[in-house]
Amino acid sequence: MDVTIYTTPTCPWCQKTKEFLTQRGVLYKEVNVLDNEKAGRDIMARSGNTGVPQIEIKDKGQSTIVVGYDTAALKKALKLK
Repeated sequence: MDVTIYTTPTCPWCQKTKEFLTQRGVLYKEVNVLDNEKAGRDIMARSGNTGVPQIEIKDKGQSTIVVGYDTAALKKALKLK
């Protein structure tokens, strides 16, 4: 499973999402969309949403994007209890 979280440095929900993932032992790559505008435009085009955090979860050729600090959606997408 490959997890990428798209963030900005001042976003409190981004921090909460990173803490949620870390507490559950989920390894992730962080992309700051202010530093990497192309990646930000790409994820926002795929999700149809301009907010952060956006979490992209790739597993077995499937990609799921969770927008915002949505623990229920993250648990489902990551197959956590």
